[in-house]
Amino acid sequence: MAFVKGVWRILVTIKDGLVLLFLLLFFGLLYAALSWSPAPAGSVSSGALLLKLDGTIVEQPQEADPMALLTGSGSRMKEYRLSNIIAALDAARDDDKVKAVVLNLNGFIGGGQVALARVGKALDAVRAAKKPIYAFATIYTDDSYQLAAHATESWVDPLGGVAVMGRGGSGLYYKGLIDKLGVNTHVYRVGTYKSFVEPFIRSEQSPEAKQANQALADALWQNWQDEVAKARPKAKVAAYAGDPAAAATGAGGNLAKAALNAGLIDRLGDEAAFGARVAQVVGEAPDERPGDFAAIDLGTYMKAHKRVNGGQIGVITIAGNIVDGEAGPGSAAGDTISALIDKALAEKELKALVVRVDSPGGSVMASEKIRSAIMQAKAKGMPVVASMGNVAASGGYWVSTPADIVFAEPDTITGSIGVFGILPSFEGTLAKMGVTTDGVRTTPLSGQPDLAGGTTPEFDRIMQMGVEDIYRRFVALVAQARHRSPQQIDAIAQGRVWDGGTARQIGLIDRFGGLEDAIAEAAKRAKIDPAKARPYWIEKEPDKFTQLLQTISQREEDDDAGAPTDLLGQQAMMQRNWAMQALADVQALVSGAGVRADCLECRGFGAPRVTQVNRQGWLGIALNLLR
Repeated sequence: MAFVKGVWRILVTIKDGLVLLFLLLFFGLLYAALSWSPAPAGSVSSGALLLKLDGTIVEQPQEADPMALLTGSGSRMKEYRLSNIIAALDAARDDDKVKAVVLNLNGFIGGGQVALARVGKALDAVRAAKKPIYAFATIYTDDSYQLAAHATESWVDPLGGVAVMGRGGSGLYYKGLIDKLGVNTHVYRVGTYKSFVEPFIRSEQSPEAKQANQALADALWQNWQDEVAKARPKAKVAAYAGDPAAAATGAGGNLAKAALNAGLIDRLGDEAAFGARVAQVVGEAPDERPGDFAAIDLGTYMKAHKRVNGGQIGVITIAGNIVDGEAGPGSAAGDTISALIDKALAEKELKALVVRVDSPGGSVMASEKIRSAIMQAKAKGMPVVASMGNVAASGGYWVSTPADIVFAEPDTITGSIGVFGILPSFEGTLAKMGVTTDGVRTTPLSGQPDLAGGTTPEFDRIMQMGVEDIYRRFVALVAQARHRSPQQIDAIAQGRVWDGGTARQIGLIDRFGGLEDAIAEAAKRAKIDPAKARPYWIEKEPDKFTQLLQTISQREEDDDAGAPTDLLGQQAMMQRNWAMQALADVQALVSGAGVRADCLECRGFGAPRVTQVNRQGWLGIALNLLR
């Protein structure tokens, strides 16, 4: 009888859960139906294309969690797909209804130098078509100014300014905390410069890591200055960034005037004055509110000019951390990516494959699974071309090795050819609480790895040998792909990270060029006229219900208070986002794949990504790290 009652309770619990779920879905759909409108209010068919970028530009946006959208617990930081923005700007260039392009960068977080340089190139093409570009922000930082430099007229609020920070910054090192907790960190690695594990075994950067990171930061910073100088020759960026205090002092402490004096911006004015200026060129807004102008909504315009899908050149995107198992877009899951490639090769008559990589790496097993799937295309005689975005390092380089030719940009971060594994054990922590362990063994590996009692020398030795063997395989793959000897590759590997310009000099990449260049090259190798080549985007079909909820959620957020626009508030927000990503990286390291081809320092150049950590809170993260 007790058994029957127990089963009945389980059934009732399941029933109640299903009823609650259906109620949530019902009210969600009802709210969606009542809230849905074909286009946001204020959008017009003719005027200025408004790029109000409240978030980050990414290669591939992450898939939203439907339950997080329903409960309002998800991250509010938006992600804009790079190719969609480029397609919109390319269409605007020849669209008579688009009189100008407006960049509202108050809420812009960033996007990486490669992505922003590509947007800048598209903006230059709009200007070449005799259409003005207007940019506005209260505070410009490096990434937002990289876009604003391409504007015909750049404005800044009189209470704002331009904060050019340059590349570089500090990272978190946990050895002091680990020692206090009594945690024993077992590290298995190959690569003098493989600094991912250093935060767990050191309290500061090693000299080798600092040297490599400084060289990378210097190269990227110089490239940033060169692009800004080319787009805006009159801007005295070097002097302004080199001594910002002197620039501010010369303007009586007014940062906006200091930027104006240095030629970084053209005019001072608040958002209302900026809008009135744009309205003079493109016309007033239908609601006739002061400072408004006839604005074409970016989301609506991108839908009307979305990228065409159905060509013969397959394009697979490997974006985000490379992880085991399955995951949605924005995270490069080994099972998901390999299944997508297998399905496309089986069902579509593809003539070539382009591998677009924007990843700092991750799991070795997942990287190899993706590489093996790409090799199937080569086995069918198809040309394979790699196209590197902001980052293609460690596992991101691993999956690029099947390519016949590798395209990258001078600002691409690549290399980091090295392998590591990390495993914490808590015998010291338990000993502080008076807890010890003991047992029996039949072999040297019995009960290993023992997280409570510690690892044995035999286990550590085997793990180190395993990591060294994977490193040799990694080097061999690169040597075969680059037509070099393993010794030559080992000399430039060792986990060191390179900028794209240096990577080309040492033979890790072949040519400079973007995704369009890679598609054209793939077509040429497949004996297809590059002018007639069209891509087939190999991606998971988006969930319609999730898209609907995300659209509604974003429209609600448009009515909310925006991101802070003053210098202190904006930088504090950025640092919070970076801190959350750093903690997410640590959590993934502790709970994710054991052996990794990953690049921690690569994440610091670009913009922080939306992570699941945003929904857990600081306490939850800390507890997860100690599990």
